[in-house]
Amino acid sequence: MNIIVLDLEWNQNSLGKKERSSDKPVFEIIEIGAVKLNENYEMTGKFSQLVKPQIYHTMHKITADLIHLQMKELKKGKDFPTVMKEFLEWCGKDYIFATWGPLDLLELQRNIKYYNLEPLSDRPIKFYDVQKLFSLGIMKEKTRKTLEFAIDYFKIEKDIPFHRAFSDAYYTAKVFERLTNPDILQFVSFDTFHIPKDKKEEIKISFPGYFKYISRGFDTKSEVMEDREVASTKCYLCHRNLKKKIKWNSSNGKNYNSISYCDVHGYIKYKCRIKKSENGKYYAVKTSKFITEEKMIKLQEEWNKGKEEKKIKNMKLPNQK
Repeated sequence: MNIIVLDLEWNQNSLGKKERSSDKPVFEIIEIGAVKLNENYEMTGKFSQLVKPQIYHTMHKITADLIHLQMKELKKGKDFPTVMKEFLEWCGKDYIFATWGPLDLLELQRNIKYYNLEPLSDRPIKFYDVQKLFSLGIMKEKTRKTLEFAIDYFKIEKDIPFHRAFSDAYYTAKVFERLTNPDILQFVSFDTFHIPKDKKEEIKISFPGYFKYISRGFDTKSEVMEDREVASTKCYLCHRNLKKKIKWNSSNGKNYNSISYCDVHGYIKYKCRIKKSENGKYYAVKTSKFITEEKMIKLQEEWNKGKEEKKIKNMKLPNQK
């Protein structure tokens, strides 16, 4: 299997408005760059192509300053459908994407949808988020670093400028080559532009230290947490249903927390985030992680404090208008 290290540059409304309609993407892709790595993580090919704008015909100032491209240069490019056809032919049939951060695949699929092209997939796409791999595997933290930070960390030669699609794909590939330890590559990501259509497609995957579940779609937020699988608190090691020590609670109706106890493996913290998909459905991303009793007590105190503060905030004081 090949790894396609992908990077995109995009433009937006010159007024800086981020209004999203059903038929127009906020960001229009204006350049696609990629590097192909073989199964030994060796560079075997490159792709670089400007995209002729069809949506926004004025370059946003921030975009122009960042990537140093002008509209007259972009007009020499090919239209997006043509570039995508050439790009996918170059990718081949057996590959997995790698990107710096999670946004490139999302915006690529939004542009694909706008032009009514065949989707990359009809379900979540597994890919390598190299930025996340670097943070978890090398820095041992969740804080995301810039691509240039990673380049400096590994003392990689800066032989071409940053902030163009191919150059950033090239540097991302250089970083990825240093993250090919199987222990690091376990932390795959999933793009959810297309969410699971049914229970059979739902994603359940174990990582070192935690478990992730991505549900199918529901019509309303309330339906998500009413679903038995979403609301369940199982031990992901012995697969037993557990009694909740702290029931599901939320301060904003989007992020829910709960804690259960397994007699064999200890306390488990569950975090469930409710998201809205591109097709308007609501779905859950639930993670499960073992914690100590001390951490459980601390979280319980924090959540109780949060509930009290919310209660006080919602109370109508005397003479309040």
